[in-house]
Amino acid sequence: MPELPEVESVRRQLDPELTGRRVEDVWWDPHPALPRQFMGLELLAGRRVLGVGRRGKFMIAPLDEDLELILHLGMTGSFRFDLEDPHVRAKLSLDDGRTLSFRDVRRFGRMAVVESGDYGGIPTLKMLGPEPLTDDFDPDRFAAKLKRTSAPIKPYLLSQRPVAGVGNIYADEALWLAWINPTSRAVGKARAHALHAAINEVLGAAIEREGTTFSDYAMLDGESGRNADFLIAYGRAGTPCPRCRTPLRKITLGGRGTTYCPKCQRR
Repeated sequence: MPELPEVESVRRQLDPELTGRRVEDVWWDPHPALPRQFMGLELLAGRRVLGVGRRGKFMIAPLDEDLELILHLGMTGSFRFDLEDPHVRAKLSLDDGRTLSFRDVRRFGRMAVVESGDYGGIPTLKMLGPEPLTDDFDPDRFAAKLKRTSAPIKPYLLSQRPVAGVGNIYADEALWLAWINPTSRAVGKARAHALHAAINEVLGAAIEREGTTFSDYAMLDGESGRNADFLIAYGRAGTPCPRCRTPLRKITLGGRGTTYCPKCQRR
């Protein structure tokens, strides 16, 4: 699933293309098993896009009339202009003659139009933790959250409650960088501060490289991210740890594949 760096990279390309544009018409392909996939999209026609922001893995585009367009890429979602493809699930016809297409093979993505700030119908967005790489992501408050939970640290990061936008890839990377075992249930203040810094470091570097592409993720211009070659832990099971040369180990934790160094990242 695209994580914060991938979504931010898409957002940076969408923002100048959509800001100031009016949506003249909307088409979407409803699925009977997914009634909320395009919640409120009928309200989008005639609305002007005021910008494209982001919150965690969600893009949020303010509209006129005090509405917001919420975009989530899911597992395989991507945006492209004037794309004809059997997996296109929605199309936005703009006032400059172009059509923005949302392609989503597995249908885990979603688009919604809501009243500004009303995320009751999107609980994952409503309960997001603080945004990394901002002052809201405070190291002491982060440490206090980690102290209050008894959950293993990696699944807790993936819950989006202690910090927004960190998924499987960047959790593995940040935990390796901070020398923290992903199964640890007790993370003291010093290690929490190290993890806070590691999260900001790995996310910032990945944004600079426009995200990580393995298969489906691509930006608006069709280009792939460049971060995959820089990954240290994620997907590297069996390769030597760059710090100690111990083979990295893969386990399943909270239903997710997790790679770490059994020597450097002891509990």
